[in-house]
Amino acid sequence: MNKAYGVCLGLLALVLAGFGAPASRAGSRLAAGGAAAGSETETTSTTSSTTTPTASSAADLRQRIDALKAELVDLNQELATEQEPAAPAADVPQGQGSPAPATPPAAPATAPTGPTPLPSPSITAPLSTAVPHEISAGPFGKLEITGTLSGIGLVENNGVIPNTPISHWDVSNAQVFVQKTTGWFQFYLQGGAYNIVTLGTPFAPTGATVANIYGPLPVGYVKLVKGNFNVEVGELPTLIGAEYTFSFENMNIERGLLWGQEEGVSRGIQLNETYKKLTLALSYNDGFFSNRYTTLSGSAAWAFNAANTLSFVASGNAGAYARVGSAATPLLQNNSNIYNVIYTFSKGNWMITPYYQYTSIAKDTKVFITEGAHTNGGALLANYNFKHGISLAVRPEYIKSAGGSAADVNSINPLGYGPGSGAFSFTVTPAYVKDGFFLRGDISVVDLTSSTSGFRFGLTGTSTNQVRGVIEAGVMF
Repeated sequence: MNKAYGVCLGLLALVLAGFGAPASRAGSRLAAGGAAAGSETETTSTTSSTTTPTASSAADLRQRIDALKAELVDLNQELATEQEPAAPAADVPQGQGSPAPATPPAAPATAPTGPTPLPSPSITAPLSTAVPHEISAGPFGKLEITGTLSGIGLVENNGVIPNTPISHWDVSNAQVFVQKTTGWFQFYLQGGAYNIVTLGTPFAPTGATVANIYGPLPVGYVKLVKGNFNVEVGELPTLIGAEYTFSFENMNIERGLLWGQEEGVSRGIQLNETYKKLTLALSYNDGFFSNRYTTLSGSAAWAFNAANTLSFVASGNAGAYARVGSAATPLLQNNSNIYNVIYTFSKGNWMITPYYQYTSIAKDTKVFITEGAHTNGGALLANYNFKHGISLAVRPEYIKSAGGSAADVNSINPLGYGPGSGAFSFTVTPAYVKDGFFLRGDISVVDLTSSTSGFRFGLTGTSTNQVRGVIEAGVMF
């Protein structure tokens, strides 16, 4: 910038001294200004041959000063263009079938003043990952470190397990995320403690959740990148559904009814490719953390524009396996096929995601599934950000199963409320976010639209509804 001003001031000094002429580039710009500008130049030239030297000099100086001003404006514009950094290419979203939550926001028009939040772990709203802490790791280059620490409190009116308290307090997240995000070789590690609270199911302590679900390293994979194509290998977030596994990733603290039919983390390999508006992912994995690699998952997402995305997702188990003693591998869901249609609108203060889910379970006596069943469900996830860090999220859901016989308590029961059962839920989540701190609460109700006595809520299994209040507070660091 100083160089540009110096050149212009030097040229102006030469003009005032009566030497030289405007730069050829400025002259050409004046000539391109139109016929009127050309006429003025010709008139001035003609007049200068018949008027006094003083008048000619004054008109000539005004013309040259105007040319220099135009030159200065152009130089400033060129310098600003050279200094403006190019917008970073969006990373291929990892995780759930709806890519919009996983895709980082568009680069601002002006250069950022510091590091920007990372796209992993995938988070919808209203929380976001903190600005990463960057450290040097020798041959690995620079590593980015972020994390979250939060606690949870819960109270409910109708428990599911007899002789258990109706209120619970525990750590909901104490996790650290370490990742390398540059170069052809990248990786992501997510480790620590977590709790996965789900509507209509019993609360499990955090220690038991970690021990019985995914262990202390729930997500971890290496990533090989070439242009818009990449390969991920390890423990991967699922492609299925519109909700993520951990509470800090979602609009609501609790996972919903539809999420109860979906896998959360799978071990395997995943291929990702982005071509213009189309993002494709294909995964060969072990489904519901079964350690048997017989499941194939895939997603196709079309971004109509920056605000609207439509996704089609499917997953199916080509084998059959009954894993005994693992809470992460439910028998019916691990041997099911699942399909999602997910639409996401994200613009301004709004994020809205309606989605449809269908699952089917085939009869397979080898794994003790004596009859088939299927489920149909739909949900609407919506969040609005008000001013001063306040937001409000809502989630209505409905799911219905078919198959089995209500007269036979041993019939297939994918929802857990009896053969052929159905349920409606509504969750509202106000939240306050200030820098890295967040405070939010869930108020939820689950109403069983059809169920079997003994599979319902309450100590005797006869209550058809459950109301919960949940509060979560913590920091993203």
